[in-house]
Amino acid sequence: MPSDVDHLLEVAVAALGGAPREGQRRMATEVADAIEGGKHLMVQAGTGTGKSLGYLVPSVRHAVLQDERVVVSTATLALQRQVMTRDLPLVADALAPELPRAPRIALLKGWHNYVCVHKTSGGYPPDEQGMLFDLGEKGAADHPPTTEAADGEPAEKESLGAQVVRLREWAQATDSGDRDDLVPGVGDRAWRQVSVTSLECLGQKCPMLDECFPERARAAARSADVVVTNHAMLGIAASGSPHVLPEHDVLVVDEAHELADRVTAQSTSEMSVGTVEHAGRMARRHGGVTTTELDGAASALGAALIHLPEGRFTQGLPEGTRQAVAMVRDAARGLLSDLRPEKPAAGESASADPGLKIASSAVLALFEVAERMAAEDQKYTVLWCSRGERDGATRLYAAPLAVNGLIRTNLLAERASVLTSATLSLGGEFRSMARSIGLEAAGEAAAATASAAGSAAVAAPGGSEGTQPAATGTPAPAATSLSWQGIDVGSPFDYPKQGILYIARRLPPPGREPATDAQLDEIEALITAAGGRTLGLFSSRRAAVTVAEAMRERLDVPVLVQGEDQLPTLVRQFAEDEATCLFGTLSLWQGVDVPGRASQLVIIDRIPFPRPDDPVKSARAEAVAASGGNGFMSVSATHAALLLAQGAGRLIRSVEDRGVVAVLDPRLSTARYGEFLARSLPPFWRTTDREVALGALRRLAAAPAPA
Repeated sequence: MPSDVDHLLEVAVAALGGAPREGQRRMATEVADAIEGGKHLMVQAGTGTGKSLGYLVPSVRHAVLQDERVVVSTATLALQRQVMTRDLPLVADALAPELPRAPRIALLKGWHNYVCVHKTSGGYPPDEQGMLFDLGEKGAADHPPTTEAADGEPAEKESLGAQVVRLREWAQATDSGDRDDLVPGVGDRAWRQVSVTSLECLGQKCPMLDECFPERARAAARSADVVVTNHAMLGIAASGSPHVLPEHDVLVVDEAHELADRVTAQSTSEMSVGTVEHAGRMARRHGGVTTTELDGAASALGAALIHLPEGRFTQGLPEGTRQAVAMVRDAARGLLSDLRPEKPAAGESASADPGLKIASSAVLALFEVAERMAAEDQKYTVLWCSRGERDGATRLYAAPLAVNGLIRTNLLAERASVLTSATLSLGGEFRSMARSIGLEAAGEAAAATASAAGSAAVAAPGGSEGTQPAATGTPAPAATSLSWQGIDVGSPFDYPKQGILYIARRLPPPGREPATDAQLDEIEALITAAGGRTLGLFSSRRAAVTVAEAMRERLDVPVLVQGEDQLPTLVRQFAEDEATCLFGTLSLWQGVDVPGRASQLVIIDRIPFPRPDDPVKSARAEAVAASGGNGFMSVSATHAALLLAQGAGRLIRSVEDRGVVAVLDPRLSTARYGEFLARSLPPFWRTTDREVALGALRRLAAAPAPA
């Protein structure tokens, strides 16, 4: 089999115009072995390995030869587009002459990522103006609040009315109904005019079922060999709705380091007075029912939330708040009875009422959230209160204490799986990541202190663990964990020769202020030596803005800050002008790919530990400590290690790149956990000597640009 896979990989690489890579070849062989053997494999494949072909070639081969469907999931729209519009079609076409038949491929997204033809034809009542996806399929919509137009201009410059007009014209002509095929895109308010959630869909009773875009996508997925989807869809499946994915025998998860967080986000519910009032309006407007009890419950909830403190509730909701939420639950339950469709007369077929469907779906979503929050047993649920920074609204949230059991039971069990990323090995070993996704014997609530494994591959024996389903708050039966293997196929980059990790040990540890004077002086010296060319990764927007304002006063180089324009526009400006600096927060830590001389210095202001008041992270750390483990290492240090690895990985993006990663937090060198964090980074040449870093940056800045 290896020689067969090697040959197919060579064919695919040649079709893409690439060159053979040893790490890619090893990955393809290991993936093929795991798939054929029904195993679970974690593959760390560094930037430049070509990991998409490393898993697509064996996946396509297996799907066609064994007639077993493979589902491939990505975390980001960018990678999903790359896989579906470039890599997978080229692999399928290149391998078709080598296989018994041509591979069939399909793309599958959340329901309201597609146009609803019944709605565009007037089948649904008009939407409430000004409302967004209040109670929609959170997570299934892969789109951020703003949309980037094809020419880089923000779509928000177009009025809502103009967006809707353009959108409806496109909806009449599109063959796919896929939101991502609309260029330039539109905002959520406009998109809401032509789409519905799965709860609002009429299903088999829809008079335009044969023309339904999401149904077509699902039919294509049911007949495809390889289906490309996203982590939001995996989150829905893991949360107890496996039917959102077609039956499959193999699951490949790219950007697997984000899986646990995506499932947690998908499993998190929220409630506010606004969501209760919205459900009431939908019931009155589209269901024709009175909502006296729900209106009273909304008032009671509002009164309870006024003086409710922000933060996590370690003993469940305060009694007064729980009673108000229970009132919402009971009122919603009563409305669901009132909104039931009337039974058709004898001999008549049941007709679907779109308005009634909208009303009942809004009330049902509210009922499920209220029932979850009002439950007396909250041992396995994290509850907290937060006030919005923009609207000031008070919201209640409920999230699962752990999602590893959900992932293991609903996504990984009973099938082969391949989980890959450039950052899976943290502190030199795979166990931390394996625990978070349910492969390792110890669960999140009983994880041991992270420790180095000392080898690139590790096999884990089985064990047992109990975890609670997201919606019930009660523990699931203990399940045997899965046997797995982790391998690191390396990177084509020579990190010790291409990059320097400079740890500013001489600086004082960062405090509560966004930036210290010593940090500002250090940043000024580093940027001056580099001649601009700096990507600044900050732990908060306040820090990014503070440092940007200081550097604009001190230096004569352009400084861009995330939030001043659309991110793709800022990144393009950064890449096009070597003197430009770009400062930002989380999106830049993980989503920027700028090879070449434009990015020769990456500054990280502090170790990116989660906030001490992060409700989910703090609850998980406490659960680990309560079971005898080290909560700080298992949760906070692991979180920081992953982000540090992602951030430092922004520096070297090609074999020609050279530069410095400067960490302005001395704890990376002085703290007991510092070595664990440092081992999670690419293996740069390490120094604490400021002059060494400055000298290297000056030499790089003075070097002639490549011809």
